[in-house]
Amino acid sequence: MEIFGIGIDVIEVERIEKAIVESGDRFLDRVFTVDERSYCNKQTRPVIHFAARWAAKEAVAKALGTGIGESLSWQDMEIVRLPSGEPEMTLRGGGQVFVEEHGITQIKISLTHARNYAAANAVVMSK
Repeated sequence: MEIFGIGIDVIEVERIEKAIVESGDRFLDRVFTVDERSYCNKQTRPVIHFAARWAAKEAVAKALGTGIGESLSWQDMEIVRLPSGEPEMTLRGGGQVFVEEHGITQIKISLTHARNYAAANAVVMSK
């Protein structure tokens, strides 16, 4: 295996909080899957978890080299938690097509958050 790409993103939690306050469900429905919303909303401070997932999706889009748009949408990416607690990126739709076409075998992500910032990195491996 070889590294296909790496990506990183940092976001101010306040930016996500503002988007939620101003656009509410419209913003959340566009960016996060039903399961991601359910997970975040169960947390003590949901906004930091939404921000970390935003950062992870941005990091993966950077690592794939697609950005978010034509080949990869927000809803094509979903962060799930494995039983160990490790976050895992799953892809569907255009994202799944892209990884199949490019021989991508694995996407590893790491998320972190604090009071004011959330960050994530991604490493994408191919054959």
